[in-house]
Amino acid sequence: MRFVSIYKLSPDRFAAPPSEGEMAAMGLLIGEMQAAGVLVDTGGTAPTDISLRVRRAGAQTTLTDGPFTESKEVIGGYAVLDVQSKDEAILWTRRFLDCAGDGVVELTEVTTGP
Repeated sequence: MRFVSIYKLSPDRFAAPPSEGEMAAMGLLIGEMQAAGVLVDTGGTAPTDISLRVRRAGAQTTLTDGPFTESKEVIGGYAVLDVQSKDEAILWTRRFLDCAGDGVVELTEVTTGP
């Protein structure tokens, strides 16, 4: 089973760089996930001031340049997990939040085909 993990946090927390301890803990967790064959891909995101929103309503598509001041949360990063079960995905996500700190992770199973 594959899951996409989207990490959301407050704009204030996003603006502050991670501490050396947080970076070290995250590095160890990523290494463990790679060794276990669970981590397919991961990455952080750019600040919202260089981001772009593409929105469609009916036949009209609009583009909005960041920053998005109305945002209560920003996407800080993502991971794609290849696990045996939803429970295993939750376990790895909890361990991630232990390293990353406050925030929300949206964990969504990836489906294939019709």
